[in-house]
Amino acid sequence: MSNRNKAGAAKDRLKPALAPRLRFPEFRGASDWELVPLHRLAERTTLKNRDEKMTRVLTNSAEFGVVDQRDFFDKDIATQGNLDSYYVVELGSYVYNPRISATAPVGPISKNKVGAGVMSPLYTVFKFKDDSNDFYEYYFKSTGWHNYMRQAASTGARHDRMAISSEDFLAMPLPASAPEELRKIGECLHSADELIAAQEQKVDALRTHKKGLMQQLFPRGGEAQPRLRLPEFQDAGDWEETELGQCFDKVIDYRGKPPPKAESGVPLITAKNVRFGWLDMTADEYIEADAYDAWMTKGIPKAGDILFTTEAPLGNVAMFPSEGRFALGQRIITLRGKAEKCDPEFLFQSLLGEEMQRAIDFHSTGSTAKGIKSSVFVTLGFRLPKVAEQQRIALCLSSLDTLMTAETQKLEALKIHKKGLMQQLFPSTEDGK
Repeated sequence: MSNRNKAGAAKDRLKPALAPRLRFPEFRGASDWELVPLHRLAERTTLKNRDEKMTRVLTNSAEFGVVDQRDFFDKDIATQGNLDSYYVVELGSYVYNPRISATAPVGPISKNKVGAGVMSPLYTVFKFKDDSNDFYEYYFKSTGWHNYMRQAASTGARHDRMAISSEDFLAMPLPASAPEELRKIGECLHSADELIAAQEQKVDALRTHKKGLMQQLFPRGGEAQPRLRLPEFQDAGDWEETELGQCFDKVIDYRGKPPPKAESGVPLITAKNVRFGWLDMTADEYIEADAYDAWMTKGIPKAGDILFTTEAPLGNVAMFPSEGRFALGQRIITLRGKAEKCDPEFLFQSLLGEEMQRAIDFHSTGSTAKGIKSSVFVTLGFRLPKVAEQQRIALCLSSLDTLMTAETQKLEALKIHKKGLMQQLFPSTEDGK
């Protein structure tokens, strides 16, 4: 029995699928959607690049979609002399890449929006008969078609690729409704994408602004004063040159043996939780509450302390939470500044600066996973002004951080809204089988 039969896709016209949970007012009285095999809606493209007339090689990335290979890899993977067997991919065509990954568990299907080019014969290229097919571009970003692919694919020689025949692939059932309704859904989701893109630009602009401001507010290598000084400190003189260790009251180093993890208990902060400027506690790990005191004998952080990752990843910085009880994992050191010498927020912002990050990278060791010892870290050169000026600089930069956090939250809310829209606007194909 063929995989196509196993997947229940032998018939051209499949059982009707349920209507989506959300329909636009003008379509609420329309008939239910139905499942139609891909080959009824699109045609496979198998035109080869004979005589290598085209030299632009495209690739289908799970994260970025169809992109120019040179831009994606920073070099040409395919070379001239090997392109005559490649498929010609027109603008507007769709491409299936059978390579699976965490972000594309059955391989990605993406629309070519970058221009004509050629692609490896390992890919499946197809083109919809109706040019108004934006709905399917969004549908292939959902998981609605994944179950069919898992059923229709056979076990291949390679574990990182889906093994599915062209016949079975083209038998994939897709939800279909009146062209006007599909077009309306595509336009709605495109509008959501435009809002997301505008918000991403706003967040990126704030990040760029902060980066440029920090370059002006902190001295560059070899300089004793910043190029931009706040008005009340114009005549305050040179910044003091010292070592980082002179600014700390305490350095708590939890590198070494792994912590006693448990399924519940006290939340554990590891190096993967410490991001570049913020703390991400979505990946929950714990140690047993009864093991907390025995594990945290090197010292217990408090509000105002700074978490710094010594490796994997190197150089990330976050503030220790002001509320709650947390244990520390490996590859993290905690820095407690001397209040009379160094403002904690200023120290935090300084460690995020380009000059300090370059120094951290320069003094790190290792090839695949670079790291820095705490004994080396505390000897790094550091310049700082009087505490009053530190506090004003920190206030300026932390205000920007607050604004960036708010705008980033808006961005995430828009993404969640779009995801919810897709779940409501796409019918469930599972109930239609």
